[in-house]
Amino acid sequence: MTGRAEGAPLEPIGPAPVVVLIRPQLAENIGAVARAMGNGGLFELRLVAPRDGWPQQRAWRTASGADRILDCASIHEDVASAVADLHHVFATCPRPRHIIKPVLTARGAAAELHAIVARDLRCGLLFGPERAGLDNDDMAHADTLIRYPLNPDFMSLNLSQAVMIMAYEWWSATDSTPARHFQSHETSIATKGELENLLIHLIAECDASGFLRNAPKRPGMVRNIRHLFQRGEITAQEIRTLHGIITELSLGRRARGRDEGAF
Repeated sequence: MTGRAEGAPLEPIGPAPVVVLIRPQLAENIGAVARAMGNGGLFELRLVAPRDGWPQQRAWRTASGADRILDCASIHEDVASAVADLHHVFATCPRPRHIIKPVLTARGAAAELHAIVARDLRCGLLFGPERAGLDNDDMAHADTLIRYPLNPDFMSLNLSQAVMIMAYEWWSATDSTPARHFQSHETSIATKGELENLLIHLIAECDASGFLRNAPKRPGMVRNIRHLFQRGEITAQEIRTLHGIITELSLGRRARGRDEGAF
């Protein structure tokens, strides 16, 4: 089965963990998993004994363009064959069930996965079937367990959500996007000099209109105006707009016969 013509041109992004779905039940969920994998830069998908067989067109309909991941998915009869070529295997598990293994958070697991692939070793992530998750025999193939730190009173996730959390942590572990930035589109942040020119213009017109006519209060009022504009990052385009507004207000005042000092 091939993907849709409009599918995204996804391809492997360097060495990355393999996602192994064990006995997945619904084709729609497999498609949603592929979508989550594409979001996080994961590509290789392995299916162990899917309940309804494979391929299934319904999976492509819910993959939202992550067709190549589904096109390249491999089928395995059991967990052992699905992980045979891997060096490290991590298993997602909401309840460790008294198994003696290291347990990591999703973020901790992402850090270890990056360290593993940096050594040219292959690793995989096991996800269990939708209804009950991984059983003890499945987890026996894993070196490490992953437990998401969620609300302990409600830790219910569907399959694609579970994969999305790991895909996100995998991607964000090396992502350089700043935690906060200012969206300025095609303009730039105004310099202090540009802002000072605006304030000189504004305060001069405030004096001319009589807004600052109360001499004792004038210094404090001027400071408040300055604080207002110094509070955040104003753009060069916004500076130009405000200059235009001030100019037009001044022209309107003069057109109505309000000379300097009048209010």
